[in-house]
Amino acid sequence: QVQLVESGGGLVQAGGSLRLSCAASGRTFSSYAMGWFRQAPGKEREFVAGINWNSGRSYADSVKGRFTGSRDNAKNTVYLQMNSLKPEDTAVYYCAFRWGTVAAAETRRYDYWGQGTQVTVSS
Repeated sequence: QVQLVESGGGLVQAGGSLRLSCAASGRTFSSYAMGWFRQAPGKEREFVAGINWNSGRSYADSVKGRFTGSRDNAKNTVYLQMNSLKPEDTAVYYCAFRWGTVAAAETRRYDYWGQGTQVTVSS
């Protein structure tokens, strides 16, 4: 069993920055991949960023160059640094854990999910 707790969401003006954190329970964290997803009202949950077990990363085209995912295995925590935020980034952001070493873009490939944290970007 893996439990995930996100934090760091909030209200920010367009062009601003936020850093999301996701703390994971369990001693196997460092061997597996993590993902960040988001879901806006009325839309499907979509992939944002993936962080492999070895810190290799992947990003959705919509956030490439603006968002950076990272992990600190000593703290069992992954981060999502979000810069140059746009109103269209407004969504609930979720972190997810999968029993695999490489992150995936599909929600069905993940086994555990956090409760989500709201990010609102005002224009």
